[in-house]
Amino acid sequence: MEALRGFEVVSEFAEQDIHLPERKTSESAGYDIASAADAVLEPGRVTLIPTGLKAFMGLDEYLAIYIRSGISIRNRLLLINGTGIIDSDYYNNEENEGHIMLAVYNAGDTPFTVHKGDRIAQGIFTRYLLVTEDAATGIRTGGIGSTGV
Repeated sequence: MEALRGFEVVSEFAEQDIHLPERKTSESAGYDIASAADAVLEPGRVTLIPTGLKAFMGLDEYLAIYIRSGISIRNRLLLINGTGIIDSDYYNNEENEGHIMLAVYNAGDTPFTVHKGDRIAQGIFTRYLLVTEDAATGIRTGGIGSTGV
């Protein structure tokens, strides 16, 4: 049976012991996503944290990325864009192979260190609908922000 959706490790991180996201309970909606490297999140700044992951899914789906509530509340961290949206055509794009990066903002007063393997975000696969008059024909060729400003 062919997989409908899931996670893979990007080539750059193939030999770096990256663990694929998993749900921790049978009724969890989100797949926990860990950092692929150590990073220091300075107060009042955005830090891009690599996950070493890419995600594949159906054409009518996207992966919503949220920061995990525990780490967010305890440490005053948030995703700078609120919710990350990983489109199905982001997978294996020419620019970065679909590498999921987390843009984390430290709203606290002190630096916070993320260690490789720390679960900092969660991903939820979601379906979406199109309007009747939808006429999108563009094809993604790049990575983050490649569909326009």
